[in-house]
Amino acid sequence: MKRFGTIIQGLMLLACWLIAGSPARAQIGNSGTISGTVLDPSGGAVPNATVTIHNPVSQYERSTTTDRLGSFTFTNVPFNPYHLSVSINGFAPYAQDVDVASSVPLTIKVSLKVAGANTTITVESGGDLIENDPTDHTDIDKAIVDKLPLESPSSSLSSLVTLSSPGIAADSNGLFHGLGDHAENSFSIDGQPVTDQQSKVFSNQLPVDAVQSLEVIDGAPPAEYGDKTSVVIVATTRSGQGVTTPHGTVSADYGTFGTTNGAFDLAYGGQSWGNFVSASGLDTGRFLDPPEFTVMHDKGNEENLFDRLDYQFSTANSVHLNLQYTRSWFQTPNSFDATYASAWNGLVGSGGEPVDSSNNCVIAACTQPVGITDQRSQIRTFNVAPVWTHLLGQSAVFTLGAFVRRDQYNYYPSNDPFADLAPAGLQSQTVSQLRFLTNAGIRSEVSYVKGIHNIKAGVTYEQTFLREHDNIAIVDPTFAASLGCLDALGNPEPNTACAYDLTNGGGYYGFRGRTDVKQLAMYVEDSITAGSWNFNVGIRGDLYNGLSIDRQAEPRLGVAYNVKQTNTVLRVSYARTLETPFNENLVLSSIGCSDPILNPLLACAPGGLAFTPLRPGYRNEFHAGLQQAFGKHVVLDGEYIWKYTHNGYDFSILGTTPVTFPVEWNNSKIPGFALRTTVTDFHGFTAYVVMSSVAARFFTPQLGGAGAVPAAVGPFRIDHDEKFNQTTHLQYQPWKLGPWFGFNWRYDSGLVAGPVPCAGGNCANGITSDTIVDVSGISPDQQFQAGLFCGSVHATPPSASNPTGTPISPTNQCAATQYGSSLISIPAPGTEDDDHNPPRISPRNLFDLAVGDDNLFRGRSDRYKWSVQVTVINLANRLALYNFLSTFSGTHYVTPRTFTGQIAFHF
Repeated sequence: MKRFGTIIQGLMLLACWLIAGSPARAQIGNSGTISGTVLDPSGGAVPNATVTIHNPVSQYERSTTTDRLGSFTFTNVPFNPYHLSVSINGFAPYAQDVDVASSVPLTIKVSLKVAGANTTITVESGGDLIENDPTDHTDIDKAIVDKLPLESPSSSLSSLVTLSSPGIAADSNGLFHGLGDHAENSFSIDGQPVTDQQSKVFSNQLPVDAVQSLEVIDGAPPAEYGDKTSVVIVATTRSGQGVTTPHGTVSADYGTFGTTNGAFDLAYGGQSWGNFVSASGLDTGRFLDPPEFTVMHDKGNEENLFDRLDYQFSTANSVHLNLQYTRSWFQTPNSFDATYASAWNGLVGSGGEPVDSSNNCVIAACTQPVGITDQRSQIRTFNVAPVWTHLLGQSAVFTLGAFVRRDQYNYYPSNDPFADLAPAGLQSQTVSQLRFLTNAGIRSEVSYVKGIHNIKAGVTYEQTFLREHDNIAIVDPTFAASLGCLDALGNPEPNTACAYDLTNGGGYYGFRGRTDVKQLAMYVEDSITAGSWNFNVGIRGDLYNGLSIDRQAEPRLGVAYNVKQTNTVLRVSYARTLETPFNENLVLSSIGCSDPILNPLLACAPGGLAFTPLRPGYRNEFHAGLQQAFGKHVVLDGEYIWKYTHNGYDFSILGTTPVTFPVEWNNSKIPGFALRTTVTDFHGFTAYVVMSSVAARFFTPQLGGAGAVPAAVGPFRIDHDEKFNQTTHLQYQPWKLGPWFGFNWRYDSGLVAGPVPCAGGNCANGITSDTIVDVSGISPDQQFQAGLFCGSVHATPPSASNPTGTPISPTNQCAATQYGSSLISIPAPGTEDDDHNPPRISPRNLFDLAVGDDNLFRGRSDRYKWSVQVTVINLANRLALYNFLSTFSGTHYVTPRTFTGQIAFHF
C-alpha cells in the first residue's frame, strides 16, 4: 500500500504542474474534438457554412454552421473515421476524410473554391467503410439504437450489445456471454472502467437513453483495457455542450404485462459548457425472465437518473462530471413447484419422511400449504465520476479522473420462511442477503499524437470494498436428515449445522464477510501508421491484491495492412491478459468451506480444501481477420479467435438458494469466429447481419471457490457454449421525414443445458441403460419446463387440484424409443458426452418488429415534433427456453409476444 500511495502522490503533483495552459480544446478519454476554419479563395472567413461529419457504418452524423470568423467545432466525437463535408451557396462543395483516434484535438483548415471552378473533392467510397485497425470492433450509434427493437426495458444496454455485436450468446435477465466467457465483460463509460456484472440481477445498468454511441471490442484488447476483456464495451455518453438551443424528449410507453415507462431527457449548453440529463421510471409485471412461460410473481420497477456536466473553463482546461442513481425493486419469479409447495409439520422419520407424533403419518396428511413464495430483491446503484482534461501544446492531452460507484443489493425471503421451500431440491433453505460492492479509484492518462505515432500511457488505481451479510436456515426436513440432524427416532442430533434447522426449532445463521480488493494498472501503447500499415504495440502491468495476490506483465500486439486497391484490411493480433475473479459474493466463495455451518451447504469436498480463495487467471489470445468493402454500401468484417485461459471462472450456488458465488476451474479453451456484414444507407434502406460460433471447453479440477474438488473428471462444455447464433436487422425509411420500420431476426442454436435425463452416457438419472430413461431426479414441473414426453404423455405442472403435478410416466421411467423433448435437444441413447455431445437448448428463431413515425403531424418546425412507435417482441410468440437448470441461473423462458406503444414529444 505504501507503494500505491507514492504513485498516487506523484500523479497529483504531475496534475498540479500541468495546470499551465495553451490554446485548444480537449475531450475525455473515449471521444475527441474536430475544429477548424472555413476560408474563401482569398483567405477570408466564410460564415454560415454547413459542416457535416458522417460515419456510414455506425450511422453517426452531426452538422454545425461556421461562426462569423469561419470557425466550427464538434465536441464529444466518438473515436472513428468520418467523412467531413462543407457546403454553402456560391462555393464548390468540399469534402475530406478525418480520423478521430485520440482525445488530442484535430484542427482542420478548409479552403473553398468558387462554384464552377475546377475542383477535386473526396467522395464517399468503399474506402470510407473500412478501418485500418488491428482490433476488431463494432460501432453503434444512437441513430441505430432509436430504431432497433430492444427486448428488455430494464436492461436495454445488454439487449443492444446482444443484438448488434457478433460473438454474443443471449441469456436470461439481461445477461450475455461474450465470446464463450461468463461475465468476463467490461464497460468503459467515458473512460471510467466498470468491470463488475451488469446483469439486472446484480446491478443497475447505464440507461440506454444516456448513450450516444458504443464501440464493442471483441478483438484482442489494446493495453488500456484490462481486468475483464473478453468483450469490452466502450460507451460515449450524450453531452449538452454546443447545444445552444435546448433540445429534449418526453415519452410515455405502455405495453403487455401492464408495462409502463415514462422518460425525459434534455440537452442544453453553450460553446464552452453543457448539461445533459435523463430520467425514467419503469413498472412492469414481467421484470425478470421466469422459469415458466406463464408469468407468476414477477413484478418490478426501476427508476433512473443520469446527468452529464461539461465545462471548458479555459482554452486548455475542461472538466466533465457523470452522475447516476438507479433503484430497482423486483420479485423473484415463481415456478408452479414453488406456488403449490407445502410445508412439513416439523416431524420426520429415520429416513427423513414426514411423520406425526404417533409415527404413522403419510406425507399427504403431514403437510399443509404455506402460501405463495414471496422472495424479492432491491438494488440501489449510484455513480460519481469527475474528469479533468488539460491540453499540453497542440499534440498532447493529460487526463485525470476519479470515480466512486456502489451497488447495494438486498435479497428478501418470504415472510413465512417455509414458503421458500421448493420440492425436488430446488430450494431447501431460506436465505436473506445484504451485499455492498463499492468501487472507488483514480486514473490518469497522457495522449500524444505526432507524425506516425498515436501514444497513450496511463495509470489506474482502484479499490473495491466488499461487504457480505447472509442469514440462512434450513426449511426442508429431508435435507436436515441428510446432514445427520436427526437420530433414528427423528429426534434432533447435537450437530452444529442443525442448530439452524427451522423444522426442528432452530434459528438463523448469520455469515459476515468482508474484504478490500486493491488493483493497480499501468499501461503504454502506440498506434503507428506507416503507409498502408498500422501497428498497435503496447504493454500493461496489473497488480491484484485481494484474498489472493497476483501480478502480470501483459504484452499486446496488433498488425493491420490496408490493401487500398481492393478496399481490404488484413489483420492479426495477440494479447496476454490478467483475468480477475468476479466480486459478487467473492468472500463467501473463498472462505465458506472453512465455516462449519456453511461447509455442508456449499458441498465442500470431504477432506478437501478448506480455504480456496480464487486467484486471478491469465490468458493468451490470438485473433486473425479481415475487413472487405464491396462497392460503396456493403462491408464485411470477420475474425477467428483462439483463447487459452489458465484459471477460468464460473458460478455455483449456496446450497439450494438463489445466492450465487464464483468458482474457478483449471483452464479453458475457447475457439470461435465472429462475422458482421453491414449495408449502409441505400435509398433509405440499411441492414446488418452479425453471426458467430464459439466453443467454451472448461477443464477440471476445480481450483478455487467453495466446494473445491481436487479430483479430475475431464473437459466439459460450460452452459454458455453455443454452436451458432446470428442476428439480422433490417431498417427502411422510404423518405427522410416519413414512417420507418425496423425488423430483427435472431437465431440461436441453443446453449448447453443443465442436468437433463437421457439414456446411457453421463446422464442426470440413476439408470445408465441405453434403453430406459429415469426422470425421477427432477420434479414433474421441471419435466414440464423441459418439454419432456414419453410417447404421447407429456409432463404436467402442479395445480390446485394436483399439487404434485404429473410426471411423464407413473414410474418416472420411459423407454428411450418413446422419450423426447419439445424444448431441449437430447443426445441419442448412449451418445451423451459432456464435452462433445451434451444436451442443449433446442434451436429457436425469434422475430421482433418496430414501426414508427418521427414527425407524426408533419410539423414544419424541427423544433417541435410528435413521434409514435409500436414495438412487438417475439412476433410469432415462439415458446422457447434460454436455459434449463443452469448452475448459475436455473431455468428461464424467452419473452412471450409483447406489444409496446410509445408516444413522444420532441422539442
